[in-house]
Amino acid sequence: MSVKETNYKYVSYLWDDEAAAKLAGDEVALLIYRSNLLGADLRLTNYGGGNTSCKLMQKDPLTDSETEVMWVKGSGGDLGTLKKSGLAALYVDRLRSLKNIYRGVEHEDEMVALFNHCIFDLDSKAPSIDTPLHGFLPFKHIDHLHPDAAIAIAAAKDGKKITQELFGGTIGWVEWKKPGFELGLQLKKCLDENPEIRGIMLGSHGLFTWGDTAYESYVNTLEVIEKCSEYLNENYGKKGPVFGGQWIDSLPVEQRSAQAAAIAPILRGLCSSNQSMIGHFTDDSRVLEFINSKDLSRLAPMGTSCPDHFLRTKISPLVLELNPSADLSNAQEIKAKLEPAFEAYRQMYTDYYEKCKHSNSPAIRDTNPVVILYPGIGMFTFSKDKQTARVAAEFYINAINVMKGAEAVSEYTSLPHQEAFNIEYWLLEEAKLQRMPKPKPLTGKVALVTGSAGGIGKAIAKKFVSEGAVVILNDMNAERLAQAGEEFEKQFGKDAYATAQLDVTIADDIKAAFETAALAFGGVDIVVNNAGLSISKSIEGHTEKDWDLLYDVLVKGQFLVTQAATSIMKKQAKGGDIINIVSKNALVSGPNNAGYGSAKAAQLHLSRLNAAELGTDGIRVNVVNPDAVISDSNIWAGGWAEGRAKAYGVTVEELPAYYAKRTLLNQMILPDDIANACFAFVGGLMQKSTGNVLNVDGGVAMAFVR
Repeated sequence: MSVKETNYKYVSYLWDDEAAAKLAGDEVALLIYRSNLLGADLRLTNYGGGNTSCKLMQKDPLTDSETEVMWVKGSGGDLGTLKKSGLAALYVDRLRSLKNIYRGVEHEDEMVALFNHCIFDLDSKAPSIDTPLHGFLPFKHIDHLHPDAAIAIAAAKDGKKITQELFGGTIGWVEWKKPGFELGLQLKKCLDENPEIRGIMLGSHGLFTWGDTAYESYVNTLEVIEKCSEYLNENYGKKGPVFGGQWIDSLPVEQRSAQAAAIAPILRGLCSSNQSMIGHFTDDSRVLEFINSKDLSRLAPMGTSCPDHFLRTKISPLVLELNPSADLSNAQEIKAKLEPAFEAYRQMYTDYYEKCKHSNSPAIRDTNPVVILYPGIGMFTFSKDKQTARVAAEFYINAINVMKGAEAVSEYTSLPHQEAFNIEYWLLEEAKLQRMPKPKPLTGKVALVTGSAGGIGKAIAKKFVSEGAVVILNDMNAERLAQAGEEFEKQFGKDAYATAQLDVTIADDIKAAFETAALAFGGVDIVVNNAGLSISKSIEGHTEKDWDLLYDVLVKGQFLVTQAATSIMKKQAKGGDIINIVSKNALVSGPNNAGYGSAKAAQLHLSRLNAAELGTDGIRVNVVNPDAVISDSNIWAGGWAEGRAKAYGVTVEELPAYYAKRTLLNQMILPDDIANACFAFVGGLMQKSTGNVLNVDGGVAMAFVR
């Protein structure tokens, strides 16, 4: 390897000759390898953005003769995680022959359905709208990416001139055109008129580069983006301070986090007027540089340029006119102050839709902002799930990078609103949205389950995530919590959960856990008071310490967590659910159980009291009463099993069978049974139920509530 190939300052050279050599002769495998490397560097392309292709000769199964086949990233998917199943394979000659029946730009959308008639591999992913952009170019390997550095030039007022001068005519230029068949023809025309070029810049959009081999294409792509990046960095500060200089200072990091956590539930409630949203917060230095700048008021309303950006961030952000040090303790006052800004944004978006819509445009979508900028604090993004909210933040940072670069070398230009609308409400985009799976019952919901690193708590958390929610895993045992986090990431992915070490008897721990919920997801909708312990002793054997511990964890802990939860739920003003995991022992008298049983009875009645008080806020409070849940439960530690076995005159080994046999259904109770009961309360079919008790004990007649 030469120094030229590996020493890049602004992009990452990740090619491994040894790994690539193992793929030699398999062009499709090399395409996937190259794609994964490109997708691994967010400076080259963003999540889900860009596409790559290769062309090779393969045997036609219908004629047994060699034919040229193009393998290209299919619709959707992400380059960084691309696999063969995410590729579409098409006959090149058939794809190019579609030019013969093309009826012009007014009819280009009808060509997409015809791509399916060009399919070579029957296991292909659906071909994307960018398929002809690759197919009409002759090169064996092609990369189409959306690097910030290139888009900054592409979105600059003098972008065409800068591209010509920077690359000495070796990079072509095609003016902005919505992706599709016509743009593919324009790329071919640009190449025909400039046969020596090594790539093409798409105005306001992105970059096309190519090579004869996977490696040549990869290096060509890196070199072009490196040169764009170098040019931008040489020009930062030449025209004056970045973004016109700062007009406001950020708060120190701890104060920023506290302010963000305090306001996030209010913002989430305002953004959820149409559907429940999940939030994301970042105070990335690039965000702070932009939102604290003098040029914020000029640039933010202009919106973004690259289609990938505004499809995920909406046409423009909402900027909060709120002092970073504002007193946020009175949520109602803050909400009243912010509501007019949200109403104005919704009206702006409605006007944009009405002005730009066509006779066949899809119905207007949610008019609430996706991106909210709080100068001095950071950026909030809200969407239907955590991943979409997080990715929206990443894309807006891309947009910030583009504005910064374009302003440094020229003047930033965004897409006209009509062009942006034509992308956002494109019938092909709408069809893609309609094909997405229906939301799960708990989509858009945030749940905090105390003691969720094991046993019943973990089972409840898993159930909620599998039904669409995001969860805050917590436990007082750091090692146990870390293990649960690893398990959830492996099973559900990093966007499904956050973690917080939590002892429910410590007010500061509770406060920190709910701040974690606010910063990670925007707030909380469901709280399950599950953390607990058990002590089985005779009256004589019970100590004052035992008694205090039981009441601190079970009763005081339930009260403090509920108190903190309802504060956030009221800020959101969209109701919520409190579920208290109590016990059969709250209803049944038994030996050697004075402390535990009476604490459980207190939990049960506290639940009734909370239900009576919180109903006017739409907050439901319900109880699940388990019994004898043995699997993976801390409740059996500390001598409880021995104590109960002694009370019932059986051995510890005989205890599970004893519990099962004493039930009407002769069933053992598992953590999943309790999780299912919790889901019954929050899954959408019991929205008018509060103050109820659901026994999950296999049928213990003495525990019947009525």
